[in-house]
Amino acid sequence: MPITLPETLPAYDVLRNEGVMVMSPERAARQDIRPLRIGLLNLMPKKIQTENQFARLIGATPLQIDLHLIRMTEHQTRNTAAEHMETFYRPFQEVRDEKFDGLIITGAPIEHLPFEDVTYWDELCEVFDWTQTHVQSTFGVCWGGMAMINHFHGVEKHMLPKKAFGCYRHRNLAPTSPFLRGFSDDFVIPVSRWTEMRQAEIDGKPGLRTLLGSDEVGPCLVEDAAHRALYIFNHFEYDSDTLKQEYDRDVANGTPINVPMNYYPDDDPAMPPLNRWRSHAHLLYGNWINEIYQSTPYEIAEIGT
Repeated sequence: MPITLPETLPAYDVLRNEGVMVMSPERAARQDIRPLRIGLLNLMPKKIQTENQFARLIGATPLQIDLHLIRMTEHQTRNTAAEHMETFYRPFQEVRDEKFDGLIITGAPIEHLPFEDVTYWDELCEVFDWTQTHVQSTFGVCWGGMAMINHFHGVEKHMLPKKAFGCYRHRNLAPTSPFLRGFSDDFVIPVSRWTEMRQAEIDGKPGLRTLLGSDEVGPCLVEDAAHRALYIFNHFEYDSDTLKQEYDRDVANGTPINVPMNYYPDDDPAMPPLNRWRSHAHLLYGNWINEIYQSTPYEIAEIGT
């Protein structure tokens, strides 16, 4: 089954050309099935790239997905055309009375700031609380996941002495979890962050369960069943060249940065990088969508009641 996207959204043609099934809202309305309403609260500066990455993953499932793009109400992006934002995004305050089967909250390049110093922190906390009555399942990604686990459980983020940057091996810590159905015991995930969450602090909070972790870069995927949420601190959604783009940007700007770990063949930046996480990315987001489908009420108004 396809993902429903406006035909004029850049992701529509990108995904269709990749073989992902996409459908216009007009065509979807003629089908006698309730699509899953998934919101994407996009906090990343490169909005279109992030839209493509997440739409690609949630659009690969055998269910019809109705994707809604959401932004913070007052925050204005400087990296995406205003016309694109006006055409495809709605501010949170405009959707707060609506119900969603799922919500993805992306990361944001503001790790160096204390949470409370982020200009839209108060509204984001409002979003977190709103998910408990209006969203069946929430997926916080990287900084978005760190912010959400901090809001609900007080788990702090800690600055790293240097950036964790590259493809790091992770272990499947919960093979029986429905979110990890089909996962290998050992695999790589792209990591790009200056901060970390510490396993001991997560273990000290009742109700949190770490599903994926790494000896090198710590906990990765945490389940918070009481809040119907998953928190992932790394980047399964990354394209093959996303780490390359970040590395090339920092080199061009003269920013000290190491060559991404275990990313280029023979660690040679002149070589094209290899994608070794794509299959697990599709597994994780496909399993998340399936769990939503299994648990969400058919009458969407009943979510959160």
